Amino acid sequence: MITPVIRRSALVAAALAAAAAISIPTAGAAAGHHATTSTPKPTVVFVHGAFADSSGWYGAMDRLRKDGYPVRAANNPLRGLPGDSAYVRDFLNGIKGPIILVGHSYGGEVITNAAAGDPDVKALVYVAASVPDVGESLADLTAHPVDHPATALPLQEQEYTKPDGTQGTDAYIDPAQFRKVFAADVDPAEATDMADTQEPIDLAALNQAATAAAWRTIPSWYLVAKQDKAISPDLERWMAQRIGAHTVEVNSSHAAMVSHPGAVADLVEQADHGTS
Repeated sequence: MITPVIRRSALVAAALAAAAAISIPTAGAAAGHHATTSTPKPTVVFVHGAFADSSGWYGAMDRLRKDGYPVRAANNPLRGLPGDSAYVRDFLNGIKGPIILVGHSYGGEVITNAAAGDPDVKALVYVAASVPDVGESLADLTAHPVDHPATALPLQEQEYTKPDGTQGTDAYIDPAQFRKVFAADVDPAEATDMADTQEPIDLAALNQAATAAAWRTIPSWYLVAKQDKAISPDLERWMAQRIGAHTVEVNSSHAAMVSHPGAVADLVEQADHGTS
């Protein structure tokens, strides 16, 4: 009666040893498995437009960080389309791996130029942005006929001296009207801070034509701000349709990245999933 018990115990012990040998991989096998299943997320690069700065992206950046995305913001010089595009292009060259490039307002023109021919930019995300084709300027886009055009912005001009000694002209939005035309759905105190710290744009940039159109080769997404007073929502819809963008609409002012950061972050993640 003892022998069968001993045999069964031996068989159980042997089975457990075999199972352990199968279920515990070696260090090399574990490392190899991790290497084949772990895919780094793209770096999301934000480019602000005129009358704004990179702080407008903070809400969207925070949300994307929580979802595991590395984020960066390029401080758009706003000195002219050729130089601004070259600056952002150099900024992108310092980032390793895939990139999702996000532009607001005039920043849309900049990313349209800067991303052309860059194999690391996997998607373009436009937030209430101007999106030119080759040969088009911001002034050309503004003049495009739509059913409900935007009224002219209440701009104030200020001359300044360039590094080479020549004169340039900066444009600001009248601070007293800034919230009404740019950030109507932003907290009044925050909108006042935005008005008082707005970054001006050199007026020459408004008439400088795009020399490239990255959206022709890079998949694009577009957020239409339905209450925009700076760019006509109808014009935004026309630009989004022309470039074949995946489009969402939010009930927002021009400052959609400030008042609806969650919508911006969601659209970036849609772009990532749509190009993975």
